Amino acid sequence: MASAQGTAPRGVSIARRQPTTTVKGSEMGKLGVARIYFATVGLAFALAGPTSAQQAQVVISGPGGIYQDAQRKVMYEPATKDLGIAIKEDTGGELSTVRAQVRSGRVIYDLVSLGAQDCVVGSKENLFEPIDYSVVDKSGFPAEYAQRDWIGIIYYSTVITYNRTKYGSNPPKTWADFWDGTKFKGEKSLRNIPQLMIEAALLADGVPADKLYPLDLDRAFKSLDKVKPQIATWWTTGAQTAQLIKSGEVDMIGMWNGRADPVIKDGADFAFTYNQGLVTADCYAVPRGAKNKDAAMKVLAYMVRPQVLAGIPKYIPYGPVNEKALDFVPADVRKILNSSPENLKIQVRSNEEWWYENGAKARERWDAFLAR
Repeated sequence: MASAQGTAPRGVSIARRQPTTTVKGSEMGKLGVARIYFATVGLAFALAGPTSAQQAQVVISGPGGIYQDAQRKVMYEPATKDLGIAIKEDTGGELSTVRAQVRSGRVIYDLVSLGAQDCVVGSKENLFEPIDYSVVDKSGFPAEYAQRDWIGIIYYSTVITYNRTKYGSNPPKTWADFWDGTKFKGEKSLRNIPQLMIEAALLADGVPADKLYPLDLDRAFKSLDKVKPQIATWWTTGAQTAQLIKSGEVDMIGMWNGRADPVIKDGADFAFTYNQGLVTADCYAVPRGAKNKDAAMKVLAYMVRPQVLAGIPKYIPYGPVNEKALDFVPADVRKILNSSPENLKIQVRSNEEWWYENGAKARERWDAFLAR
């Protein structure tokens, strides 16, 4: 989750970003490659820093915001203490940066935190090292989030968030309610990205959650045409959504649960529901050619331990992908997490493989939809 994410999530390509499609070297353009290349070289000097000749080090690119603050407290600092491996942090390394590093042979990052969609794309492009599962324990992870060369860390959800006073005892409970401008009047906001908004549009139009994929884009955009006049703001960053509900500029918004929760706790008169929440994950991967691959595997193994992942919800309510971690989360916290069994079963998981195959087409139609 780059700075645009704030609390983490990536977008298409994914959550935590604009859609990422497979980009061949020639398609990037010489100027774009040069810019990323020189940025990478500068980053190498910035992150090289002095370390003991005997001490291993790992350079991690994190998502930024309060999510990376949580990672530092729960993962990075304890790993450094317990493993004796120095961890140097960068913020907001996009898949495009990883791609440029790998293809140039100048790999700076040893671990990268990305959205699951970016991990799928990066894996297809062979940008990551295989995870050494003799070192990293994947027990407790759903198979779809313990892949050959990346592993899930946390779930984040796009949830219907609403003004409690305005909607009183009859708040919106579904995306159909969100779309209903007669029963649920008010200023509304959705994310300016097709992934998950397409899913929301189809759910609003009555498609059952277990029948969403493959996504019917024609039907989805007809549904989006119905809600478009009600949308006051098409948001682009997590920080923006927090401000929108803090200031009361909108009455209803689809936003990340990790952004909504702290603002509500700070006094915003809003609530959210996990019903029909749209779930995806963040992941870690080791870029191909990482200089400190062995140390990175040791750090990764430490970070995905259930006792470690259980600490993330203390700072931000993103549930751990490792199901065993829930055993170490206090009961009162577990019941409000998006990954608790009770909450996960009423949500809808994103299909990253579908988006890998169809993301470019969906983005083209999305841009045309907003331009109309």
